Amino acid sequence: EVQLVESGGGLVRPGGSLRLSCAASEFSLDEGVIGWFRQAPGKEREGVSCISREDGTYVSQDVRGRFTISTDNTRNTVYLQMDNLAPEDSAHYYCAADRERGCRGGYWYGPYVGGMEYWGKGILVTVSS
Repeated sequence: EVQLVESGGGLVRPGGSLRLSCAASEFSLDEGVIGWFRQAPGKEREGVSCISREDGTYVSQDVRGRFTISTDNTRNTVYLQMDNLAPEDSAHYYCAADRERGCRGGYWYGPYVGGMEYWGKGILVTVSS
């Protein structure tokens, strides 16, 4: 059974940094894409960033230059480094994985349109002074 477990969220002041981790079991980047969505209260879930062996990495233009996605040598843990955080980055962040979808901006930018196969439970990021 595929499981995705997020960690690393919490409360941070504006301008601060956090690193989210997504540990995947029974799934690796050799099989498909792993990425991050986020959802703020009252807003749609939206794509943030993704990584896959086939397509490389993608970071939404809304956070590009501040967020970086990476993986480790095991290729089943994905990290989202978030720097210069702003209050509008506050949201629940969800790790998601899929064997069929790639890592391209057309799907991963903007509101989530459905279809991701696996999800983590989500983790809260709060940016506030």
